Amino acid sequence: MRVVTWNINSIRLRFDLLRQVVERLTPDVICLQEIKVVDELFPADECRSLGFPHIAFHGMKGYNGVAILSKRPIRETMTPSWCGRDDRRHLVAKLDEAEIHCLYVPAGGDIPDPQQNDKFAHKLDFLRQVTDWYAGTYKPGDRVILTGDLNVAPLETDVWSHKQLLKVVSHTPIEVDLLDRMQASLGWVDAMRRFIPPSERLYTWWSYRSPDWEKNDRGRRLDHVWVTPALGDTLRSVEVLRECRSWTQPSDHVPVLVELDI
Repeated sequence: MRVVTWNINSIRLRFDLLRQVVERLTPDVICLQEIKVVDELFPADECRSLGFPHIAFHGMKGYNGVAILSKRPIRETMTPSWCGRDDRRHLVAKLDEAEIHCLYVPAGGDIPDPQQNDKFAHKLDFLRQVTDWYAGTYKPGDRVILTGDLNVAPLETDVWSHKQLLKVVSHTPIEVDLLDRMQASLGWVDAMRRFIPPSERLYTWWSYRSPDWEKNDRGRRLDHVWVTPALGDTLRSVEVLRECRSWTQPSDHVPVLVELDI
């Protein structure tokens, strides 16, 4: 099973890019974040025309929103919400092969201080709540795949400069610690780093503010795929579609493909 995760940054604006991603990566399941569309206007028929008859989406106007497109039947869905907000950041699709989670963690604003920045405080609370929920709901033996824009780059090689980004939201010690706790909650396997060693730099996001993203290469790995230990031995390969960042009207994130033998 080939699973793609991608923060598409508006599915209607970038539907042609989605078509190219499908042609390039031939996924069985696509998990999308920041679809930025209300459910009534979600392009369901267009997604089916790409070869995905089974679709789940949980959207809202203008921002956030998540969707899962699948070639395999979706038996059941869930839409957990966090911190008392219905801001459409989490979608779960239960397939015969595994339970797939599409998660979009809040970015957290610009100031890495929860006392001064409500957005950062919300991000930290979000990570704590999600961690507690996973630890209380699932076991390492369950077949679960967690995908999404987790908005944290945990390793020193997940950012272009560890020293310069220590006080930049997405790589601060408190965020990294919370993501590490989340990963430890079930012994999640970091699928990308199973194949790309932690010693190698690995990015999935490059800012729109960079005049030449490819030359400067000041990226961060904000997008992740984790699997429970029960699925660890099924992992077969990983691909980061870096070229997508150079396509016309790109998202600032690129798709990540993980292949599993399930």
